[in-house]
Amino acid sequence: MKACGIITEYNPFHNGHMYHIEQARKLTNCDVLIAVMSGNFVQRGEPAIVDKWIRASYAIQHGVDLVIELPFPYAVQSADYFAKGAIQCLQLANVSDLVFGSETNNLARLKDIVSSTNIQTAKDISFAANFAQHHTSFLSNDILGVSYLKALENTNIQPHTIQRTNQYHDTSLQQSIASASAIRKGVLERQDISHTTVMADVLHNKHAYEHYYPLIQHILQTTPASTLQEYFLMDEGIQHQMIRHSFTCQTLQEFLHTCTSKRYTKSRIQRTLIHLMTHTIKQQIQDLPPLQYLRILAFNETGKKYLSKLKKDNTLILASRFNQIPESYRTLELQATCTYAYPLSAQEKQKAIQKEWRHIIYSK
Repeated sequence: MKACGIITEYNPFHNGHMYHIEQARKLTNCDVLIAVMSGNFVQRGEPAIVDKWIRASYAIQHGVDLVIELPFPYAVQSADYFAKGAIQCLQLANVSDLVFGSETNNLARLKDIVSSTNIQTAKDISFAANFAQHHTSFLSNDILGVSYLKALENTNIQPHTIQRTNQYHDTSLQQSIASASAIRKGVLERQDISHTTVMADVLHNKHAYEHYYPLIQHILQTTPASTLQEYFLMDEGIQHQMIRHSFTCQTLQEFLHTCTSKRYTKSRIQRTLIHLMTHTIKQQIQDLPPLQYLRILAFNETGKKYLSKLKKDNTLILASRFNQIPESYRTLELQATCTYAYPLSAQEKQKAIQKEWRHIIYSK
């Protein structure tokens, strides 16, 4: 079975994603389409609008055969590490092709950038961010695409691009294909989004980032700065600035605006806050073993057949149950799930955590 991979967040799943799925199948003529998807927190350092199980189920209902979770330590990271983890998952899944969206839709040009000797990665600045500084005409998907291509080096996976149909940060809801950012904004403002996403009826604001600000404030105001320094991405004494601003900023947006600088982008600050809330320690990340498992979130009959083929690889762990995930990764995933459930009622929290232990989506 020929397998094609796509790297997704589906935050939320929308009409543009259906186009991506259709084009990926058309370009590669694959037998099985596999999506590596961020879990309950996404790459920009935000809580997903709805949980990973709901998003995975919509992916299966609309053309994906198998959904694999991108482990939390890779999902909430800079573009380079996000790409590295996703490509490792696709390698473990034995895919032959990767299809991703691109504003320029010029694969040759993106490959030239990767091989360019003029782009040097400075300390603490991602390859993608450095690339953006040198090529200001490039937009979000192309920048991420550069990270994908860099991660694909020394693999047998063949990349393909499709034309991005809108701007990543476009907030317009006029067209049937709108950006995920526009749809999330529409949900927040109670606008009609039914023409842009099949998920319209299940989207809500229970996990709006602002709801987590009391937790962020509490941790910053009650934890010694020396302890905060041990948290992942808490570098160069930024914890002192965060502690100070947690007392003076009344809203999350005010806090983010105050903390953002040339050195630390809004996304970087947001990712740091996610790891703060989940109590992710630097040593935990450093001690992680190589990725040798795939967490199965959802599949259909075609995906089930493909999983049967993958099971023949005795070195690969196919984790369809939570306790099959290697312990060091499992600990981080549980921390993430419990944190994601923070704004919910006691009953909803219990259900959210039970999903982590018992849930899997199968569709015939």
